[in-house]
Amino acid sequence: MRILKQLLGRLGVALLVPVLLFEEWGWEPLSRGAARLARLPVWARIEAAVRTLPPWGAVLAFFLPALMLLPVKLFGLFLLGEGHAMSALLLLLAAKLVGTAILARLFQLVEPALMQLPWFARFYPRWKTWKDAVFERVRLSAPWRAARRLKNGVRRWWRAARRTS
Repeated sequence: MRILKQLLGRLGVALLVPVLLFEEWGWEPLSRGAARLARLPVWARIEAAVRTLPPWGAVLAFFLPALMLLPVKLFGLFLLGEGHAMSALLLLLAAKLVGTAILARLFQLVEPALMQLPWFARFYPRWKTWKDAVFERVRLSAPWRAARRLKNGVRRWWRAARRTS
C-alpha cells in the first residue's frame, strides 16, 4: 500500500509540474502586463476597490475569474471533440494566458486580505514550500539542465547573428 501511495504521489506531481511551470513562468510577466491596465481610470478604480475587500470578498474575487473562464475552457474542449484541434488549442491557450494574468494580478491585490484568514495563512506558506521544492527538483533534473543549455546556446547564437547582420 505504501508503494502504491508513493507511486500515485509521484504521478500527481508529474502531472502538476507542467501546469506549475507554466504558472511560474507566466506569473510575473503576465501580472506586470495586467498591472499596466491600472493606467486606465476605470481599471484603477476597480483595483482600488479590490484592494479594500474583506478577506472573504478577496477569496470570492480571486476565484471568480477562474469560474468565469470555465465555460470558455469547456467550449475549447467541445471544439476539440468536434475536430477543430487548432481552434481549440488557441482558445485554451488564450484562456490560460488571460486567466494567469488576471489571477496573478488579483493575488497581488488581495494577498494581504487572504493572509487574514487563518486557514489561508497556514496553508499558503506550506504550498509555497512544497512548490519551491518541486521546482528545485525539476531544475536539478538532467532534462531541465539540457533544455537550459540548449536555450542559452540558441540565445547566444541569436545575439551573434543579430550583431553580424
